[in-house]
Amino acid sequence: MNLWHEFLNDPVIFISFTGLAIVIGLCIFYAVYFMYKVSNAEEQTK
Repeated sequence: MNLWHEFLNDPVIFISFTGLAIVIGLCIFYAVYFMYKVSNAEEQTK
């Protein structure tokens, strides 16, 4: 059984992993955004 073929043809697996990828992407974005804002706030207060 080809795993890639199964992934693309089963909508439950496809939507699950797509949703998971979006959530992980948002988590990474907000972590980087938070760190950027914290570092800029420290530079402005000095």
